[in-house]
Amino acid sequence: MKKILYSIFIISFSLFLLGCGKEMTAREAVSNYLENYITLDSSVTEELDNFVKEENDLNDSQKEVYKDILKKEYSSLTYDIENERYEGDTAYLKVKINVINLYKAQQEALDYYNENSNEFNNEEGNYDKSKFMDYRLEKMKEANETINYDIEFKLIKTDDKWQVTQLSNDDLKKIHGIYNEE
Repeated sequence: MKKILYSIFIISFSLFLLGCGKEMTAREAVSNYLENYITLDSSVTEELDNFVKEENDLNDSQKEVYKDILKKEYSSLTYDIENERYEGDTAYLKVKINVINLYKAQQEALDYYNENSNEFNNEEGNYDKSKFMDYRLEKMKEANETINYDIEFKLIKTDDKWQVTQLSNDDLKKIHGIYNEE
């Protein structure tokens, strides 16, 4: 899971390219960007498959669970475009998103581990990473509490097309439900 930021970048870059539709308004470009997540557009699922395939901390069965968790996260995302501001060929759209709070689920799993680390040992008494990953994934899978985040999308108009610029890592973490507000 430590490669999640790399995955976020790849998926977001792909979605950035998809958000460059012909003669779309800035609002439509942002909607298109987010709808690619919600509808599990093939570009999103393809990048997700590639990312999960490279996740070395998970066995094959865990990879499938992780993939399903992220698909649930994406498809449950909701959003509301609250404000638009234009400065020539640059637009700023404030969007409130609502996602499953996977950060909280991961933190709860880590807290449980810190208090009950012996439960994640193998028969020889050594830490078994696979046991903890199963537990962590189960907590993420069970998560249904949502959280709201604000994201300001910046778009640039080039050749009469509005293009979503690369989001910050914090904003990408918000979309993926793993942003720590503190």
